[in-house]
Amino acid sequence: MMNDRPGSAFASRLDGSMVLPPAMTFVVENPYGSDSDGLIWGYLFTPGQPAREIDAEGAARRLAKPDAGDSFVWLHFSLSNAASQGWLCGHLQPPDSFREALHQVVGSTRLEQEDDALVAVIHDVEFDFSFDPSSISTVNLWIQPRLAVSARLKPLRSLDRLRAAIKAGATFRSPADLLARLLSEQANVLVDIVRKATSRVDVIEDQLLVASVSPSRGELGNLRRTLVRLQRLLAPEPAAFFRLLSRPPAWIAREDGDDLRHSAEEFSAAVAGCADLGARVKLLQEEIAAAVNEQSSRTLFVLTVVTVLALPINITTGLFGMNVGGIPFAVYGHGFLLIVTLLIAITALLAYLAFGRLRKRT
Repeated sequence: MMNDRPGSAFASRLDGSMVLPPAMTFVVENPYGSDSDGLIWGYLFTPGQPAREIDAEGAARRLAKPDAGDSFVWLHFSLSNAASQGWLCGHLQPPDSFREALHQVVGSTRLEQEDDALVAVIHDVEFDFSFDPSSISTVNLWIQPRLAVSARLKPLRSLDRLRAAIKAGATFRSPADLLARLLSEQANVLVDIVRKATSRVDVIEDQLLVASVSPSRGELGNLRRTLVRLQRLLAPEPAAFFRLLSRPPAWIAREDGDDLRHSAEEFSAAVAGCADLGARVKLLQEEIAAAVNEQSSRTLFVLTVVTVLALPINITTGLFGMNVGGIPFAVYGHGFLLIVTLLIAITALLAYLAFGRLRKRT
């Protein structure tokens, strides 16, 4: 019913729902990767029990019951489906800050308490992340004691890993526990990115040691841009969680608060690792730039020396080629040999002085 792979359809309305001929009775998957309400997946959690899938209408009926007990619902929507925002505003009535965040493509990190709910905008990397600075997007969260709502524009890796854990049988006590696990998955994703980037930097560093610097400059620049953007977008998240935990909502239990704090510390350590790797990449860039500048200086010096060595010959050729009266050695039988010997001696002296200076520089 709900999956993240688009199917085919005969026609579609503007709100993303399918229009089928009357004779058709089977279900056609929505091309947005979500159902007609914009829901990608939904889960009903009961403490100590595996999660059960639930659709949007079932979740709305479940949330309308006052005797739902300790169970809670997680609904994950696709913002690329225009029907998702209409369903959210029509059935759940989210806070204004959450509705405003839905219209931002890559907003700033935010985690704040509004009435009895938590509203968050956190960053994550896309599912097919390939060290491109633009492969970073956001997920908008709205969390209440019995409800967790997330909405994203593009598939994100941390959310997919969290869903995989749920399918593997992971259980959660509350929406705060789910949020702590999401933050932990973000830290794991960031650690994986730093680990892969470190391996690539090690290869580039080995190339630098053998003076193979040309293929690495563009790749290092792309790596550094990615790491800097990751650090800039993700670094505020642990601080936002720590501020929340200093004065948490009343419905967040002590155990959930401890899990959130632990996950925030893991995420902070992962961000620090990203910053350290960025500093290492910067040093490698500076070393490569220095090596390139030194190589350019040597090449320019050699060209200058060659020009200086050819200067006596060019001057002599210009002087003796003027075809005017009074040219020395014009009637002397050994004049040509004398001039050539003199030019060779001057050129040898200049070469000795120039290359002797070059040896002192190296």
